[in-house]
Amino acid sequence: MPNTYSQIYIQVVFATKGRETLIEDKNRQEIEKYITGILTNKGQKLIAVYANPDHLHLFFSYKNLKITIPELVKIIKSESTKFINDKRLSFGKFAWQESYGAFSYAKSQKDAVTQYILNQKNHHQKRSFREEYLDFLEKFDINYDEKYLFEFYDKLE
Repeated sequence: MPNTYSQIYIQVVFATKGRETLIEDKNRQEIEKYITGILTNKGQKLIAVYANPDHLHLFFSYKNLKITIPELVKIIKSESTKFINDKRLSFGKFAWQESYGAFSYAKSQKDAVTQYILNQKNHHQKRSFREEYLDFLEKFDINYDEKYLFEFYDKLE
């Protein structure tokens, strides 16, 4: 019987509502583990995750093609929001912004992307999230309208 095979590497980036710094470092790993479970339960293979105080990076092998990336992101956001609020892992009421970025990579880039995500804490000491995200859009040649980007409150540089 024929089968379908695929190997697609995807990085997804999304931000907290209002870009508030709602994810405390002491709760970061618990949130990451929960999101890992969501991806695993949806038939995906997580490679790297990092929950910054105001945004999240996921890098996974997109294996279950029966679920679209928008459906998957919606599930991750809604289930993790409920988990964070139920467990009170955030200051006040937690929510993610509606938008997200999804970027594809070749197998040869897997290690570099993984290290990039796992090194987020150091990375953001040198670069703002706005700079990082705009760089993704430019590197991937994505046309965008500023008014439809994440809610960025840091100054334009």
